[in-house]
Amino acid sequence: MAVAPLSFPLTAATCRSGCAAPEAPLFFPVRRRRRFLRSRSPSCIPAVRALREWREYEDAVKEKDLARALRFLKSSETLPLQPFPRSESESSPSSPSVSYPPDLLVWPEKDWEVLDTCLNADDMRLVGMAYSLLQDRGLLANFGKCKTIVLEGPREVTPTALKESTGLEAYKFAPKKWGLSGSSRTLLIASLAGTSFLVYQGIDIRPNLAAVLALVGLDAIFLGGSCLAQIFCFWPPYRRRVLVHEAGHLLAAYLMGCPVRGVILDPIVAMQMGIQGQAGTQFWDEKLENELAEGRLSGTAFDRYCMVLFAGIAAEALVYGEAEGGENDENLFRSVCVLLQPPMSLAQMANQARWSLLQSYNLLKWHRQAHAAAVKALESGYSLSTVIRRIEDAMPSKMR
Repeated sequence: MAVAPLSFPLTAATCRSGCAAPEAPLFFPVRRRRRFLRSRSPSCIPAVRALREWREYEDAVKEKDLARALRFLKSSETLPLQPFPRSESESSPSSPSVSYPPDLLVWPEKDWEVLDTCLNADDMRLVGMAYSLLQDRGLLANFGKCKTIVLEGPREVTPTALKESTGLEAYKFAPKKWGLSGSSRTLLIASLAGTSFLVYQGIDIRPNLAAVLALVGLDAIFLGGSCLAQIFCFWPPYRRRVLVHEAGHLLAAYLMGCPVRGVILDPIVAMQMGIQGQAGTQFWDEKLENELAEGRLSGTAFDRYCMVLFAGIAAEALVYGEAEGGENDENLFRSVCVLLQPPMSLAQMANQARWSLLQSYNLLKWHRQAHAAAVKALESGYSLSTVIRRIEDAMPSKMR
């Protein structure tokens, strides 16, 4: 590093060689640097190192690099922490703990942020490792709490039994076609009324109407209706119903011990990620994946998958009294049933669907506050880690 020329004034004192000697020592900058190093407490060095490592972890979270974030969390050691002493007399050289800056004491809470990197992960095993790590650290107290919970009673659930348990007819759980019920019917009626009014006023809208219908058709064929869904998302009642649906998937997957990769609420992003439908919650069941790879499927893994799959429909029925969305969930259910050996009959598929709906409905009913907290967090645009923390905070104290 270059040293600036000395600017302090020289005195008239003379040294042995006859030159003018400065009153201030020439090595003053070096002495000042040494004094600074000597004044630094040895306990500060681990704190500075930890601070630098946590900054690297934050960079990994910002870059959505799950593998790098996990490597840091696994390598980090839990040390007994205490704040910086206010004076030298307060510090104890024999203390085994390490003194950290006050801001660093709250940074272990940033462990949650590793969940925000899961959406970009290609390896779902890393997502499972992230949830296992946080659970081992005591942060995910209710993750997988209901994995083995199954309501008592027969496996056969008739439409009458479903009504007796939920108070809703079986058709209330069936996804509706667009324009036939609920908010979509309101939109359709409003559109027809507006068109009729323009025609009554003598305005020829046939060319524009034909163009709109053509665009809607192209969107449905090539983009899966994502553009139209993007427009509908600006309508608050429709958007809230989507949030209720996805929060049902999220909460059921969390309680059943299925790591959630992310919740996608943007139809365009969902289309880019290959998700069927206007939104989606991506979860992973390791046991189900391993069994499908081996060409078999146990009843436990299949039941858990079906409960998470039908939780969105159950959430809508619980909140609104009937479900509108979930057509793609039913399609996924049928595609998995085809893989079973021997394959299910139509009657068996219908019974499995009703049984799963009943299980999911009661699971969400027991945790209604947690579901409402998840809906509110998603509505506020919070990240996955914050949504899961809201779920944990809303859980009954006896389950923590």
